[in-house]
Amino acid sequence: MNSAIISSKSLGELRSTLPIISGWEAEISSIVQQNDPVFLPTTNLRLDQITSGFACALHMHQPTIPAGANGELINHLQYMFEHQGEGDNHNAGVFAWCYARMGEFIPDLVAQGDNPRIMLDYSGNLLWGLVQMGREDILDKLKNITCNPQYQPYVEWLGTMWSHAVVPSTPIPDIKLQIRAWQHHFASIFGVEALKRVKGFSPPEMHLPNHPDTLYEYIKALKECGYRWLMVQEHSVERPDGSSLHQDDKYIPNRLVARNSHGETISITALIKTQGSDTKLVAQMQPYHEAKGRGRQQVGGVLIPSLVTQIADGENGGVMMNEFPRGFQPCGRSCGSMGGVWQG
Repeated sequence: MNSAIISSKSLGELRSTLPIISGWEAEISSIVQQNDPVFLPTTNLRLDQITSGFACALHMHQPTIPAGANGELINHLQYMFEHQGEGDNHNAGVFAWCYARMGEFIPDLVAQGDNPRIMLDYSGNLLWGLVQMGREDILDKLKNITCNPQYQPYVEWLGTMWSHAVVPSTPIPDIKLQIRAWQHHFASIFGVEALKRVKGFSPPEMHLPNHPDTLYEYIKALKECGYRWLMVQEHSVERPDGSSLHQDDKYIPNRLVARNSHGETISITALIKTQGSDTKLVAQMQPYHEAKGRGRQQVGGVLIPSLVTQIADGENGGVMMNEFPRGFQPCGRSCGSMGGVWQG
């Protein structure tokens, strides 16, 4: 197919025993480089009145392993279902529900007049595994909150490396290939209109290269792939003078600047993931409660809302499997009762 415009149907028809991770580079580049506003035209939030906000992301991943009956590649989730007696594999059903449940929570909360928000980060391995397993029940729930205009304001997808590759350990030429592979695969499942809205990037394990040339090429690849911002861990970055971030720096967009060994610089907007990687922070919605105690901050002479940002595994551990619903749903209701305005 030589059309410059890819439809989700045409990509979907190409599904085979291998995931769609390449072949449409020019078309994907044209799609993701569009700079139209993503959420501003449809948001129900009164942005001029918000004093603070929170951004929680759920990271979902299961690796691809050569563990089929004849050594073929299957997803670890499938292996868990097929080997229930090993280790914690009895959690396979709960894990599968975790991958689907935002497709239940969001419509339920919206139907009640609530105003939830969530960011989703699913690895290419996991998305392919769900396709391999024929788990249309899970994929259909994700498609509903991704492709249905009624739910688009409440859910933001984040891009990532297709196979959960940590960037510092990835050969520089492979970084962009990994990023593009995820974009190809996401478009094949959810469509190109959904891909247009993916403007934030969630690096696997929150790893950020400390080698200047690798970091430069990483940011360059992100921008060439249409990403506008990157989530980073607070202790992996520093101020221009080499000092640690000030406390208030963590709640505003920062400009991450990389300078390579040739003296060339490149930058991208960074949102700071605060504190450690503790699933309890997200399961118990700590960012929401912290945001209620913060106010506006001045950036370049403009007052903007503070933003508390956090990410956690969406399925890993009892706290996420069991406590997250009890934490997330009341916050969605609380935001709805505030009419989209947080007094701080």
